[in-house]
Amino acid sequence: MQAIHVHGRDIDRVKERARFAVLPLGSVEYHGPHAPLGTDIVLANGFAERIDPALEPLLYPVVPYTACPGKTSEYPATITIRPSVFIDYVMDIVDGICRLGIRNIVLLNAHDANMGPSRTVAEAITGKYRDARFLLINWWQMVTQESAEQQGIFQGTPGRGHGGPYEMSAVKAFQPDLVHVQEEDLSLKASKPLSSLPYVLVEGTPEGWDGYTGDIRQISLEAGQWIVEEAARNMNELIQNWLGATKGRRGEGERHEDT
Repeated sequence: MQAIHVHGRDIDRVKERARFAVLPLGSVEYHGPHAPLGTDIVLANGFAERIDPALEPLLYPVVPYTACPGKTSEYPATITIRPSVFIDYVMDIVDGICRLGIRNIVLLNAHDANMGPSRTVAEAITGKYRDARFLLINWWQMVTQESAEQQGIFQGTPGRGHGGPYEMSAVKAFQPDLVHVQEEDLSLKASKPLSSLPYVLVEGTPEGWDGYTGDIRQISLEAGQWIVEEAARNMNELIQNWLGATKGRRGEGERHEDT
């Protein structure tokens, strides 16, 4: 159910029925000449709507504006918000959800730079509402690189760069008319990974970069449909496991205030 469609007289009934709230997180950011500025909004909304209704979610509108990294902030039409402002804004949103009495919240993220701030919000709110529980989901992590490689949807690349075939194929699956690769658009080759282990590399101008990266000529509807189906299946399984581990998920809980 969409939170913005709930009538005032029905709030208590909906609150008692909803097992968790979903707050999608997007961005307005340059993703290349072939991609919409609202790429992350399309993906955040799209995956929110793929959550199984049987799990009884309450879906909130996507947060469209956020902090964008230096490597995209100078490109045309990117709108970047100071990280501190974004954190305070999202903090107030989830505080409002908690005050309603819903203490299980999924932060469904489609923008890499939201990962740190959303974790900060979750850690702060769980200090105020001790029975609050957050599940932070980055949609692109809902498909393993190994499974994508086994599927053979991309050749010679995992395709996972910003604006690249993995991301834009998923957008195409949701809204095929929003992705347009033209003859003059360049396919770019990202630098090789430094390690097979997780790490964070922050650069103002990465190698193989022009506001996007990747072999964009491998973008396809077929690849996107497989990615979305696989990601949605894994996402719903994760949420179901999370709910199964929750005690008293429909209860009001106690509010903890610092004094």
